[in-house]
Amino acid sequence: MAKGKKSVFFCQNCGHEESKWLGQCPMCREWNTFAEEKVTPAKPGAAKSTLREAEVVTLSSVSTKQEDRMKTRIEELDRVLGGGIVSGSLVLVGGDPGIGKSTLLLQVCRRLAEDAKKVLYISGEESVRQIKLRADRMGEFSDNLLLLCETNLELVRQVLERERPVAAVIDSIQTMYSEGVSSAPGSVSQVREATNTLMQLAKGLNITIFIVGHVTKEGTVAGPRVLEHMVDTVLYFEGDRHASYRILRGVKNRFGSTNEIGVFEMRETGLEEVANPSEYMLNGRPENASGSVVACSMEGTRPILMEIQALVCKSNFGMPRRTAAGTDYNRVNLLMAVLEKRIGLPLSGYDAYINIAGGIRMNEPAVDLGIVMAIVSSYKNRPISDGTIVFGEVGLSGEVRAVSMPEQRAAEARKLGFETCIMPEVSRGMLKNIKGIEIIGVKSVNQAMNLI
Repeated sequence: MAKGKKSVFFCQNCGHEESKWLGQCPMCREWNTFAEEKVTPAKPGAAKSTLREAEVVTLSSVSTKQEDRMKTRIEELDRVLGGGIVSGSLVLVGGDPGIGKSTLLLQVCRRLAEDAKKVLYISGEESVRQIKLRADRMGEFSDNLLLLCETNLELVRQVLERERPVAAVIDSIQTMYSEGVSSAPGSVSQVREATNTLMQLAKGLNITIFIVGHVTKEGTVAGPRVLEHMVDTVLYFEGDRHASYRILRGVKNRFGSTNEIGVFEMRETGLEEVANPSEYMLNGRPENASGSVVACSMEGTRPILMEIQALVCKSNFGMPRRTAAGTDYNRVNLLMAVLEKRIGLPLSGYDAYINIAGGIRMNEPAVDLGIVMAIVSSYKNRPISDGTIVFGEVGLSGEVRAVSMPEQRAAEARKLGFETCIMPEVSRGMLKNIKGIEIIGVKSVNQAMNLI
C-alpha cells in the first residue's frame, strides 16, 4: 500500500466507517454492506490555512421575506417543489432505471432555456449525441441550454464557475469522481465528496443544481444516507416503468410541504402532466360490479379518487390467502379482523385479494372504510352504487373516525359527478357549502354495512 494511505471499510447503506470488515453494520443492522476503500489522511496544518473569521448575527436581524422562486412552467413539478425552484438549492431526484428522471429534468431545462435563462446539463452517462436524440423527440430547444459530458468533478467546478448558469443538472451523482479521493466512482467516499462540492457551488454561486441519483433494489437512493441529509429537497419518481403513469413524490423539502405529489404520463414526446389524476385513475371502472368502491385520499392539498377492488372467495386450504396490492398488507389483515369480530363475518375461511386499480399506492387511514366496504360487497356479492364515494378511518372497536379536509374530498367527488358521499359522522359537521351531492354520515362499521 502506498505510504500515507490506509484502508477503511464503509457501509454502502448508511456510510458507517469501520477499520475492519464486518458482516453486519452496527448502525443500520444490514448484512454484507461493507466495502473496502483507500483513503489518504489530511496533512497536519492544511486545514488551518483555509480558516477565516466566523461571522455571528442576531436572530432579529435575519430577514424572513419570501424566497424568490423560478417557475418551471411544469405545474406538477412546481407543486411538489412548493411553488417553484428556489435559487441556490440542491435537489436530489431518485427513481428506478428508465422511470423518466433524465427526461423530466431535460424538459425542465427546456422550459427554463425558453425563458432566456442559461441552463447547463452535465451528463456522465450519455454522450452529446444520445442527449440530442432524446431532445429531438421533445421539440425545439433554445441555445440557452448548454451540454457537457464530463465525470471529473474538478472540471465540472471550473465550468460552473465560468458559465454561471441559473440552473444545472448532474446526471448522475454516482458517475462523478474527484481526483483527491482515491476510491472508485460511485463509492461512499466519492458520492459524499461530490455532493459536498456541489452543495458548496450551489450556495456559493447561487445556482440551482438538480442531482440524479440511482436507487437500490429496496427503492432508496444508492450510496450513503448522508446524501439525502445534505441536499435541500429529495424527490422520488414512482410507478411501473411498463405503465404510462408516473408519480413524483417529495419526501424531503426545506422550502415546502412533503405531502404533495405530481402525476405524469409517459408519451413519445416526453412526460405530460395529468391535470386531473382522479379522472385518470377511475378511467375504465366496471359498472355494477361487486367488490368495487371508490375512495378518496389526500396527497397534500390534492384529493385523489381511486377505485378499491376486493375479491373474497372460499379458501380450499386450511390457511386462507391474503394479498394486498397498492395498500398496506398488515392494515388489510387488521380490517378483516375487525369485520370478523365486530360484524360477525366468517372471513377466516375465505381468501381475500385487495387491489387499488391503476397501480397507485395509498396508505392514508382514510381509505379504511373503502377497503371494508369493498370486502363486504364482494363477500355478499352485492354491488355498491356507481355514484357512491366512501372515505373514513376505521378503529379496532369498529368505529368510523374523523379524517382531515372532508370538504375538499366531497367537493372533488361532486365535481366528478358522484351523487352520494359516505363519510364519518363527526366529519359531516365540518362541511359548509357542499351542494349537489348527498352526504351520509356513519358512526360505525355496522351503519356502513347496512347501506350495502
